Amino acid sequence: MQLLDGKFASEKIKLEIAAEAAEFLTESGRKPHLVAILVGNDGGSETYVASKMKNCEKVGFQSSLIRYDNTVTEEELLQKIEDINKDQTVDGLIVQLPLPKHIDPEKVTEAIDYRKDVDGFHPINLGRMMRNLPCFIPATPYGILLMLKAYEIDTTGKHCVVVGRSNIVGSPMSILMARNANPGNCTVTLTHSKTANLKEITLQADIIVAAIGKKNFVTADMVKPGAIIIDVGINRETSASTKSGFKLYGDVDFDHVAPKASWITPVPGGVGLMTIVGLLKNTLASAKKEIYS
Repeated sequence: MQLLDGKFASEKIKLEIAAEAAEFLTESGRKPHLVAILVGNDGGSETYVASKMKNCEKVGFQSSLIRYDNTVTEEELLQKIEDINKDQTVDGLIVQLPLPKHIDPEKVTEAIDYRKDVDGFHPINLGRMMRNLPCFIPATPYGILLMLKAYEIDTTGKHCVVVGRSNIVGSPMSILMARNANPGNCTVTLTHSKTANLKEITLQADIIVAAIGKKNFVTADMVKPGAIIIDVGINRETSASTKSGFKLYGDVDFDHVAPKASWITPVPGGVGLMTIVGLLKNTLASAKKEIYS
C-alpha cells in the first residue's frame, strides 16, 4: 500500500499556483481575488472557510470573507451575490454550504455568475463539463484529478466505481473519469445507497471513489486486492481525545481497507487538501480569463 498524500501533492501544486499568481500580479497590477460568503457558525464550515482563506494568502491571492448570521434573508443574500457578480475586482465567489433551511441552495448557486463560479456548481459549468468544453470543474473532483496526475497514476482502461451520486462529487466524478483524457479513459460505474448489488460491483473495481457521506461505509470485503481507493468522505464525530473536540472519519474503513489497496487517500490529509487546490486553480484561471473572457 502507498499513500496518496494530499499534503505532498497540494504543496507541490500550490508552489506552481504561487508562481503564476506572482506573474499575474506583475502583469495586471493586482492579485487574483476570491470572495467567500459564510452564513451562520457551523463548525465544519468555519474550518473549511478559514482554510480556504489561509491558502489564498499562502499563494498570493487576495481573499475576502463576508459573514452573515443565520437570520439573513434569502433576498439579502441574493442581493449581495448580485453586487459581487458586478464587481470587476472579484474573480471567484463561493457560498459555503450548508445554508439555513429558509434559503434555497439551488437558487443561491444559480445566482452566482457562472464566470465567477470557482466551486464549479453552476448548471452552465456542469453542462459544459458534460460536453467536455472549457469550464470550472467542481473543486473536489478537480482536486482528485490533480492528485492522480501528481502521482502519475495511469487510469486508462481501468474500471472506476464511484460510490455516491451527488452533483458536487459523485456525478461529475463519473463523467470526468470516463472522458478521453488521463486521468480518465475509465469504464465507470456510478453507484449509490440504493444500488442492490453494491458489494459485487465494488469488488470489480480497479479504482473506488467513495463519496457517499457515511462513516466507514466501504469495508475491506468490498475491495479487491490492489485497488486504488479515493476517500472523499469527511464525517465529523465528537471526541474527548482530541484538542478540537471532534474527530474526522472517511467513507472508507481505512485501517482494514488500506492493507488490500495499492494506493489510498487518508482522512484527514487527502482529498480535502486537494479540493482547496482545485478551488485555487479555478480562481487563478478566472483571473487570467483562461475559461471565460
